[in-house]
Amino acid sequence: MTPEKLVRPEILALKAYHVAEADGMVKLDAMENPYPLPEALRRELAEVLARVELNRYPEPTGRRLRELLARKMSLPQGMELLLGNGSDELIQIVTLALARPGATMMFPTPTFVMYGMNATLSGMRAVAVPLREDFSFDADAFVARIKAERPALVYLAYPNNPTGTLYPEEDVLKVIRAAEGLVVLDEAYHVFARKTFMPRLTEFANLVIIRTVSKLGLAGIRLGYLAARPEWVEQFNKVRQAYNVNVLTQAAALFALERLDVLEAQAALIRSQRDQLKKNLEALKGVTVFPSQANFFLLRVPDAERVFEGLKRQGVLVRNLHPGIPDCLRVTVGTPDENRILLTALRETLS
Repeated sequence: MTPEKLVRPEILALKAYHVAEADGMVKLDAMENPYPLPEALRRELAEVLARVELNRYPEPTGRRLRELLARKMSLPQGMELLLGNGSDELIQIVTLALARPGATMMFPTPTFVMYGMNATLSGMRAVAVPLREDFSFDADAFVARIKAERPALVYLAYPNNPTGTLYPEEDVLKVIRAAEGLVVLDEAYHVFARKTFMPRLTEFANLVIIRTVSKLGLAGIRLGYLAARPEWVEQFNKVRQAYNVNVLTQAAALFALERLDVLEAQAALIRSQRDQLKKNLEALKGVTVFPSQANFFLLRVPDAERVFEGLKRQGVLVRNLHPGIPDCLRVTVGTPDENRILLTALRETLS
């Protein structure tokens, strides 16, 4: 027996999500916070983790962590949280829960690849509605497709990845109001956009919000959280694997989120550097910089393959989106030194 005879055809047709080797590189491909915790906090965290009982299973729902997140992230009264191994797992949980035979998922395109991938894995029909040429959101066209397709599930990244676009609030409201199914707002980059629909969860019975602590500077611990009405969380909990958030992740998150001011100060620093990096990128001949409210920029360049390889030879790793998004690269906002190295390498490659 071979995989070709036993594996589902749609799985055989997929490519696994690729993560590039980054050893020795200036890593600007994954939208990470480039700043580690301060040294004193790292030593303190090491002591906390040393006391974790690795021989015991974690508390299965992360009760203490959920309570802390509810306070720190201003969860509206009456709403509940579900924890995941990163927001990727939460996307998978929601999709599997709603994947009735014949059900449809909708999302704008281009957007986060995991929406469409999970549609394929779960057997949902995916309807990808193109953004405008400038990557802005055509809300009227999207709502028209909602009315025609009647999707069980809609994903909107707010701001969008890989474009960095923050859709107008009124456009998002049009989608929520038009949808008969569930609307999931993926607010992975909310700390950089400083916009959220979290306070409006109580207004809409079909609204769910997913976030991650990865972009706050905790990408390595893999923690996401979902906020929704209790009746949704009850169903999603049935799909969640037991003990999905390990003891080290829970302990590290409890420690770091009690010191949220440190992480938010780093996010503010990244926002200020984002503005400067945008100006410097716009000054480069042949580079189109799309507006971003996240911690990265989408760039259109002449011959993205050549520019990507040129940057890589100079030790700078960015994300090559070509041919999915023709001649486009995505670059993370790094430290001032990393941004300077990026600009120097990009200028040399373009010339």
